[in-house]
Amino acid sequence: MSRDKGQGKGPVSARELALDVLTRVDENKAYSNLQLNSALQRASLSSQDAGLATELVYGTVSRLNTLDYFLERFVTKGIHKLQPWVRNLLRLSLYQIMYLERIPPHAVVNEAVNLAKRRGHQGISGMVNGVLRNVLRSREKLVLPGNLSPVERIALEHSHPQWLVERWILQYGESAAEAICRANNEPPAVSVRVNTTMISRDEMLAQMKEAGLNAVASALSPEGILVLSGGNMALSDWYRDGQISVQDESSMLVGRAVGPASGMRVLDCCAAPGGKTAHMAELMEDRGEIIANDLHEHKRKLISAQAERLGLDSIHTITGDALDLVQKYAPGSFDRILLDAPCSGLGVIRRKPDLKWTKTPGDIGEIAGLQRKLLDSVSSLLRVGGILVYSTCTIDPEENEGTVRHFLETHPGFGLPEKSSAEWDKLDSAAEGVGVQILPQDYNSDGFYISRLQRFS
Repeated sequence: MSRDKGQGKGPVSARELALDVLTRVDENKAYSNLQLNSALQRASLSSQDAGLATELVYGTVSRLNTLDYFLERFVTKGIHKLQPWVRNLLRLSLYQIMYLERIPPHAVVNEAVNLAKRRGHQGISGMVNGVLRNVLRSREKLVLPGNLSPVERIALEHSHPQWLVERWILQYGESAAEAICRANNEPPAVSVRVNTTMISRDEMLAQMKEAGLNAVASALSPEGILVLSGGNMALSDWYRDGQISVQDESSMLVGRAVGPASGMRVLDCCAAPGGKTAHMAELMEDRGEIIANDLHEHKRKLISAQAERLGLDSIHTITGDALDLVQKYAPGSFDRILLDAPCSGLGVIRRKPDLKWTKTPGDIGEIAGLQRKLLDSVSSLLRVGGILVYSTCTIDPEENEGTVRHFLETHPGFGLPEKSSAEWDKLDSAAEGVGVQILPQDYNSDGFYISRLQRFS
């Protein structure tokens, strides 16, 4: 294994790095993606070992309640009475035994025991050895009982909190709820958006194939490419030179839904990190003006950095609360408005598995209230005839359909547009309400909601 000299702690392996990250997430309620990225930057693991560490962290967090459910059968005093690092060592070891068939079970046990010896006393390494060898002897116990309710079975089989499974069954039905949970545990696809102000999608595809990448055109977005194998696109020359951006396919649909054209004045209310802002500027051929607002200064800088990398001059960034935009701009002063609203994020669980364990039903109600205020406020800045797009990366109807329906009921001057793009019509034909709800299983992309609204008076 490729190893890195730690600060006085000796070499760090993929499993030890994963254990450190999982323990920090457990103890400090830290975000796994931020902790993992930081740890990988400090270490000098080979790409293979970095891949293993990533899989161990995300896999263990994704399967948390299932792992804990089975570990409780083998840990006499209960896993929550163990020290956090010991608990997480058992979790990541059981994850490998249950879900990673390519790793021999005896190698998992040996690695875990060696880690326990380095970190703790002989009693701990003996306990870890005993628990894991007992698991291997009793593999038949790693099966869910047959008398579980649908909610309990889905929650444990696909590792989601029961309240969320129950909510999705009520909203979408049992079959769709299970499909959502299953899709949330699949690795996210790698997709990029071609900067069409520099190069066409066909030309970029040809270059990628020439470089040996397995890449195909997105069926969802005219600017999208799915990279089925080929490494980290954000480290490629194409990315550095501004020819591509890393963006999920569902997210690419938002810029198209806004329908910006050259010379328009566009407002992006909650713009960071700037992917949708840049896409709109590219669709406008960088002619016109996009005001990109974000609450935080450090996030505003991310948008500016994106625009600079992509060679886009039409984007002007500002900082402030989106609720205060009505004090900065005259009523009816924008042709297009994008409100990519703050949300619970329940559509991007496959990218951020911690979300399912940290969100509560109360969070959803609270954020839906903010969404309604934002939509009510920024809508006055749209000119008559203009289009406002409301989007979120959640799949909860209270935040999506509920928010838009409330807006339409209280704003009689707004309605659904009479004309739209071919891409939108294709999606909209499957929609029953006032917007399009994309579920994670629909296109193997993020869960997303998009609603197009037009001002008529």
